[in-house]
Amino acid sequence: MKRTAALAAVTLLASLIIQPSNGYAKSMNEIDQQLNQLDQQAHKAKQEQKNATENKQEAQHYKNKTTQTLEDVLGEIESVGSQLTRVSRDIEQTEENLRTTKKELAEAEERIKAREKLLETRVRLMYTDGNVSYLDVLLSSTSFSDFLDRADSLKMIVDQDQQLLDEHKKDKEYVVQKQEELEGQYKYVKGLYAQKQEAKDMLAGKEKEKRVLIAGYDQKIEQFDSLSNEQNDLLVALATKRSSLVQEKNQLRAEQEARAKAAREKAAAAAAAKKRALAAQKQSSQSSSSSEASDTTYASSYNGGGGAFAMPVSGARISSTFGYRVHPVTGVRKLHAGVDLAVPQGTSVHAAEDGVVTVAEWWNGYGNLIIIDHGNGLWSMYGHLRDGGIMVSSGQTVKRGQKIAESGSTGVSTGPHLHFEVRLHNVPVNPMDYL
Repeated sequence: MKRTAALAAVTLLASLIIQPSNGYAKSMNEIDQQLNQLDQQAHKAKQEQKNATENKQEAQHYKNKTTQTLEDVLGEIESVGSQLTRVSRDIEQTEENLRTTKKELAEAEERIKAREKLLETRVRLMYTDGNVSYLDVLLSSTSFSDFLDRADSLKMIVDQDQQLLDEHKKDKEYVVQKQEELEGQYKYVKGLYAQKQEAKDMLAGKEKEKRVLIAGYDQKIEQFDSLSNEQNDLLVALATKRSSLVQEKNQLRAEQEARAKAAREKAAAAAAAKKRALAAQKQSSQSSSSSEASDTTYASSYNGGGGAFAMPVSGARISSTFGYRVHPVTGVRKLHAGVDLAVPQGTSVHAAEDGVVTVAEWWNGYGNLIIIDHGNGLWSMYGHLRDGGIMVSSGQTVKRGQKIAESGSTGVSTGPHLHFEVRLHNVPVNPMDYL
């Protein structure tokens, strides 16, 4: 919508600038009305440019914030990835332990089977041979030594049976305990792995979300930057039209003053003739004297590179040339439409050539700016002037070498310098070809 509005404003301005000439001469009042309309349009364009700049800065702020969040998310993804690697190793180790336990289980089961077979054999013998009590065995002894031998043998049999039962019980308990322990551990690490994988998937979703947001902010920044440039071009066109109307108004005023002066001179001449006629008898004649005011202009050679323009500042160092570059503040590669002349704060800035001032105020990234219209579509522009350093006003005629401002570092600037720009039919050209 804003882009359409800007284009509509440019079209409206074109209709004001390119009016058919039918011999109709504007009156002072009509010119003032048009100037008022232009001022209103310029005020609206500046407000839209200001809004676009603020919106761009806001989008840049949120982009920077989202970029930092994205970096944090990427760090978390890397951390969770490392944890997944460790959990994967734990799962592999637990699976290996389970395989070992299964092997131990199989061995224990073999021992259990062997014991059960032995016990079954003993029970079967007791069943086939009848139940012989330990007391009968002892009483069947033929001597005391035989009695002791039988008692020892019975004790060994009882101990062996008890040992078989104890080991049988322990094997069963060990296998069950170990199996439950490892299955619990395996279940835990599998669950932990699922949690880490879920966290990684969530972070990956956040990463995608942040990248989409950053792309959206980049698009907004580009749109607001484009809108700001459109408003900038509109303001230049409005200022050019205003300068033309001011010159037309000055010319009309000069013509009116010339006619008034001619009328006064005619009346004065008639009065003088009458006076001479009345005083013809007198030998002396009176003469009138007139005084003329003289204008003082500032001249300065500022010898440069052989071009038509004078150097706007003295003793400057070229810190940035005309052409595409990565902007030192925004970090964006774009056309540097002028040349930066590094000079100390408060250095005198002079008009490069005769012309009419079309802009003398704050302008977006240029900071405090002066634009001089030299005629035939040729302008010179002086940017980043210090606050309070503009010494001319819109509509004022200036001379080559006249001091018009003092350098500074306002607007989008990294330090004190003069941004000098030359445009031909509103197209930036290399200033070095003109200096």
